[in-house]
Amino acid sequence: MFFFYFNQSIVSCLSLQTVRHGFPYQPTALAFDPVQKILAIGSRTGGIRILGRPGVDCYCQHESGAAVLQLQFLINEGALVTACADDTLHLWNLRQRRPAVLHSLKFNRERITFCHLPFQSKWLYVGTERGNTHIVNIESFILSGYVIMWNKAIELSTKTHPGPVVHLSDSPKDEGKLLIGFESGTIVQWDLRGKKADFRIYYDEAIHSVGWHHEGKQFMCSHSDGSLSMWNLRNTTRPFQVTFPHGKIQKDGRKESCKPILKVEYKTTRNSEPFVIFSGGLSYDKAGRRPTLTIMHGKAITVLEMDYPIVEFMALCETPYNNEVQEPYAVVVLLEKDLIVVDLTQSNFPVFENPYPMDIHESPVTCTAYFADCPPDIIPILYSIGAKHKKTGYSQKEWPVAGGLWTLGSHTYPEIIVTGHADGSIKFWDASAITLQMLYKLKTSKAFEKPKPAEGRAAELVEEDPFAVQMVSWCPQSRIFCVVGISAHIILYRFSKYDANTQIVSLEVRLQCEAEDAISPSENENNPCFSESGSQSPQTHHQHPASPGSGTPEGNKDSTPCIKVKDRMVRVPPGYQAELVIQLLWIDGEPPQQITSLDINSAYGLLAFGNCNGLAVVDYLQKTILLCMSTLDLYGAADPYQRLTRSPRRNRQSTSGLTELSDNQQSIDMERSKSPTSVHYSTSLHNDPRILPEPVASLRASHCSPVFYLLDNVKGPGRKLSLPTDLKTDLDHVNGHCTSPTSQPKPRVPMGPEGPRLTRRGAGRPPFRKAQSAACMEISLPVSHTEGYASRRAMLQQLHGVSMYSHDEHHTTAPYCWSERESRENSFSRSRSSSVSSIDRDTKEAITTLQFGESFGRKSDALPTPCLWVGTSLGVVLLIPMSIPTDDEERLEEPVTIGPSGTALMLKGSVLHFSFLDCMGALIQSPHEVWRDVNAPEDPDRPRRRKLVHFSPSSSQDNYGEGHLAVVCSERQAKVILMPSQSCLFVHNITESSFVLRADVVSVCNSVCLACFCANGHIMTLSLPSLRPLMDVNYLPLTDMRIARTFCFTNGGQALYLSSPTEVQRITYSQEMCDNLQEMLGELFTPIETPEAQNRGFLKGFFGGNSHNFDREELFGEASAGKASRSLAQHIPGQAGMEGMKVAASGVVGDLARARIALDERGQRLGELEDRTALMMTSAETFSKHAHELMLKCKDKKWYQF
Repeated sequence: MFFFYFNQSIVSCLSLQTVRHGFPYQPTALAFDPVQKILAIGSRTGGIRILGRPGVDCYCQHESGAAVLQLQFLINEGALVTACADDTLHLWNLRQRRPAVLHSLKFNRERITFCHLPFQSKWLYVGTERGNTHIVNIESFILSGYVIMWNKAIELSTKTHPGPVVHLSDSPKDEGKLLIGFESGTIVQWDLRGKKADFRIYYDEAIHSVGWHHEGKQFMCSHSDGSLSMWNLRNTTRPFQVTFPHGKIQKDGRKESCKPILKVEYKTTRNSEPFVIFSGGLSYDKAGRRPTLTIMHGKAITVLEMDYPIVEFMALCETPYNNEVQEPYAVVVLLEKDLIVVDLTQSNFPVFENPYPMDIHESPVTCTAYFADCPPDIIPILYSIGAKHKKTGYSQKEWPVAGGLWTLGSHTYPEIIVTGHADGSIKFWDASAITLQMLYKLKTSKAFEKPKPAEGRAAELVEEDPFAVQMVSWCPQSRIFCVVGISAHIILYRFSKYDANTQIVSLEVRLQCEAEDAISPSENENNPCFSESGSQSPQTHHQHPASPGSGTPEGNKDSTPCIKVKDRMVRVPPGYQAELVIQLLWIDGEPPQQITSLDINSAYGLLAFGNCNGLAVVDYLQKTILLCMSTLDLYGAADPYQRLTRSPRRNRQSTSGLTELSDNQQSIDMERSKSPTSVHYSTSLHNDPRILPEPVASLRASHCSPVFYLLDNVKGPGRKLSLPTDLKTDLDHVNGHCTSPTSQPKPRVPMGPEGPRLTRRGAGRPPFRKAQSAACMEISLPVSHTEGYASRRAMLQQLHGVSMYSHDEHHTTAPYCWSERESRENSFSRSRSSSVSSIDRDTKEAITTLQFGESFGRKSDALPTPCLWVGTSLGVVLLIPMSIPTDDEERLEEPVTIGPSGTALMLKGSVLHFSFLDCMGALIQSPHEVWRDVNAPEDPDRPRRRKLVHFSPSSSQDNYGEGHLAVVCSERQAKVILMPSQSCLFVHNITESSFVLRADVVSVCNSVCLACFCANGHIMTLSLPSLRPLMDVNYLPLTDMRIARTFCFTNGGQALYLSSPTEVQRITYSQEMCDNLQEMLGELFTPIETPEAQNRGFLKGFFGGNSHNFDREELFGEASAGKASRSLAQHIPGQAGMEGMKVAASGVVGDLARARIALDERGQRLGELEDRTALMMTSAETFSKHAHELMLKCKDKKWYQF
């Protein structure tokens, strides 16, 4: 009798985004608050990233998803204005941990092109595409009746439209003067009081930007011909200086044409010449030039080349006042894929070291892994080794974006995120306390020789990124790390604190076990899988043992790996050091299939991996291959499926029912599948009637995964391994592994003993990348009957690494749709007349998941033994018991015995995950080896011995009986199975309309649950072991392949995924974790006193204009300017604002609400004034005290004593 307990409070809140790491994807705008010292970046997808000191990192998202055109801080007010491409202005409140929109203003008839908010002003100038300038009250977010129309700004005699407004700025000399720049080259200074133009400038070249001198007497313009023009307000008839900074004089005396200067900033300094900083302006003479930022300081011109195009840049100055000497100290440069800050205080202009993780996408991310509750010593040791390889040459000054406030909080969680990249690099990130910092970088390409250029067909199949990482497996306790690469290779790393000279051991595996490939009507009319006793399949022609030395003449690419391992002694630095490389071989001119599953166990010293051909198990301690078998051979006599032949021409005899293989045939198949280094085991393991499950008479459609009809017996091509440029960041991935969009199998023509294989690619067949590139971006469920079929079909292909080639080249007129497929699911006797249906309906069984653990391989077992659980794409679970020597010396010398038992369990859909629980519902951890440094100096008193930690199911539950629970999750179903009886205790159908992409058993609130992420965007949690639904949240209404391949769960109710090619999004679905992480979020706004303006002096104030007497409220207010047309713009109250929450922003109630807001702000300002007064009084008292002390000290002194 078993009793189960469960904590009901395991999950109690909706999923919540916690923090986003990485570089903002497709940035469009930049803003900086010089007082608060925080930086804002807008993106094309409507996102906003607000950055401060390390730890202060906030992500906001516009609900509309419209691109952010411009950002404007309300300097030192804790607010931000955003202008979006849907012609809407938004006011964000930054005085809370998670910013929210207070107001929105939607323009209906005009397109917003430029915005300008003067310092300490509540009136925002908005320029439009029609050339008009509107004015918005920031407090109420209502348009003023004051409008500067384009036809009034220009002369009446002008016959052409000046174009959109591209620049707005108030004069540093007089705030009542507004400088308006039009795209055509027209510049107007508008007198706001007199409502007239002071002067108009008509220039031949289009204007891109304008920069003022702080005295307000002159300004500089950048133009489309690569020139800079300087204008003096005393004479605006022509510029007093025009320069082409990068334009050279040609032999004929003409200036060479230059690219436009997109932006210029003109900043003055007290002790030196002013800075002129601009982007662009290079000549057209050289193609392929890098984007540049030019810094002109006096006569010195410095050109800084950038790796990516410049989106925006901004000079950081000491003062927020535009009429004071600016004193720039840095330049923030926003690139398409990077953010850099240049130090202007040093002559060589070094860059600051970026404290944010902006280089996640340095090479496209291909896989992710998330580890919580890591050993506490692993993070410091990784950091200490990674710090030795940091770049140098950065500025020695502190990072200038130092605003906000962040504390570590009362709870910290040692967490590590691992990212794999297209160039073969692996990055370890410290994700503790919601921050992200790179610890260590590992380059897997160093284990291989540089690939040589190939010729002929091999050149077509060459890999653009041959070292791209598909999946990783890491044991933090033993520090053993495994990497699976796109070239069908696996690298095993051990961690060491010492450098060493080592030679990497290489194992080559022939995993090409396919019985149907060698069948022809002349040889055998029956499927060899169902042949009579004693008959021998022609499969022996292709079942070669693993032989590293075997090979064929060069050019055939037979029995050779995709890339070559270094075969010499190499010097490896401290850190992760490659010990073993396993490679799948080319066979008969075909590249190896992608590896779809991997598991490693440090206590057993074993590594298992599989693909669509079969399974291999490697003993990495003895460096031998223990098992190399096809999936069909693993079943023994317990195959629950009918195996149909690939083509009606190859098998004209129908088969029905389930046919068992004879003892003799099974032993032949197993003998063929073994490696010379594998161990001979008794066939009684397969034929013992006690361990065979009950025969399966029929299978209903509900028990079949959709992958069953898609993962066919098609052999696939020689796939081109390259990653398409447009899809490099969208490699297909699921369950922690990924496959290249073009790395798909290809139908193969059988080869008989009489002659070679025929051509494998028909004439006119389009490359698969074209047919798939559109389908791998988005999944939309449920699917339609025509177009949706191809999309879902391609989705399933990519997730499981197997392709189905339709003979219809464009995948648009395939006669087989979902409704037709569903009608055929009720029977296995499917028609095989059509070439399309014959391909789509055959069975291609891939190994989708593997798990080592202490379990019961057979029903009759009394004690748990090491076992390997194998899950396939057809929903079948196989158990493989193993016999492993326990003594250290015997383990390194005696062979490991592995014998597939034939035990099979069934689920709906492809198997995704295994976990083990004891009979009280507690999670059983996998056994592991305690880390030991193999390169450490030997101590004679303490010989090195392997220290193993086992978590046996029967060790801690003597009072509750023997056995354990196995949790098995597939694409559609979850089951809890009691071992060793193999009886199903609980079953739950997770989804019928979609399918599960990712499933994990995780610890949350001192309990365990099954967390699932479905293709329709739902995140679900199920209690264990009862499988009762706890939560179902529609978190991502639409998903794409990037999310599907990178989504992963971890303990503590957390998960992460790659939200864009450059950003990692972390989420939590636990209330406890949500509360703890909320405390760790940084404060964006901190109370800082606004610096006082400099005393201008009597003469400057007298002759410099009366800018301080300019009252915008009197000029733009409703009393003098009137109300704007209601049809021009629509005010939308924000959900988080006071108006949006309590009252509507219209009528008398809206007026009262605005009055309340004004009173609150006035009270706040009075409070600030009171604080300043108290500060002044304190300062005065201190001064009086010091003066009195000085008087007492000096009153008795004589004059000559001073």
